[in-house]
Amino acid sequence: MSSLPPAIFLMGPTAAGKTDLALALARVLPCELVSVDSALVYRGMDIGTAKPDKATLQAFPHHLVDIRDPAEAYSAAEFRRDALAAMADISSRGRIPLLVGGTMLYFKALLDGLADMPGADAEVRAGLEVQGLRDGWGALHDELLAVDPQSAARIHPNDPQRLVRALEVFRVSGVTMTELRQRQNEASSSAGHFPYTVAQIAVAPAQRQVLHERIAQRFDLMLEQGFVAEVERLHQRGDLHAELPSIRAVGYRQVWDHLEGRLSAPLMRERGIIATRQLAKRQFTWLRSWENVHWLDSLDCDNLPRALKYLATVSILT
Repeated sequence: MSSLPPAIFLMGPTAAGKTDLALALARVLPCELVSVDSALVYRGMDIGTAKPDKATLQAFPHHLVDIRDPAEAYSAAEFRRDALAAMADISSRGRIPLLVGGTMLYFKALLDGLADMPGADAEVRAGLEVQGLRDGWGALHDELLAVDPQSAARIHPNDPQRLVRALEVFRVSGVTMTELRQRQNEASSSAGHFPYTVAQIAVAPAQRQVLHERIAQRFDLMLEQGFVAEVERLHQRGDLHAELPSIRAVGYRQVWDHLEGRLSAPLMRERGIIATRQLAKRQFTWLRSWENVHWLDSLDCDNLPRALKYLATVSILT
């Protein structure tokens, strides 16, 4: 049996039922939940992120929820630091960290570490943003393609935030983001593995159409619960804009565009559902290549005993 403390990863696409299974596990195991979600970190963004309600959060406290203002960025490196600190605290009290969410980059950052990237350079970043607004983001993508084709293949030409960061890294350090990541992978391989005995569970409907229907139903429920009013409160603050990571979150960007007159209400709903389906597709892409993951069908009624049985086989439960 491993001498490393146990941890559980509960992953899956959006609207797959991760939270319900996580709460079921927390009722029967000495677990504490750690959110692995790049949108749940933001305060005041509750409806559109499907954040658990106050009663649930009180009964089952979630680490790394409501820890940032929407005007602030939150990186994968910051998540790794915060998650490892939370996990160490949980383990020190004899409990099991249960990490639940769908931000797969965060899970990967935990398992593999992150490249030692240079810090932000405000002057270089500002220059790149001006260049992108003047010449178009496609021109910046062409520049990235010339110096770092691997990063350019991963980053969409209409993703200003990631484009600017990749070029900023190169201009500041003279080394591409791809090369820095390769160095980190080599260092991680020689330094050892993730310091936990980790069980990895993915939950999703076996039929993709079921997930599509769930996504549409949940988006409509969010609209009924006041999603537009929630985004309107953010919009009225005056210090937020459409290129912030918080406002670029799925659903929020579409409602923001509606409030600024670029999308009608029906088109906002349609675009929001499409964007959420695209997110789920990206999450599936990550998970299909994930090693040592145990799949559960969202529609099975006995997922809790199935999950417990799996956890026993990988020595998470003693």
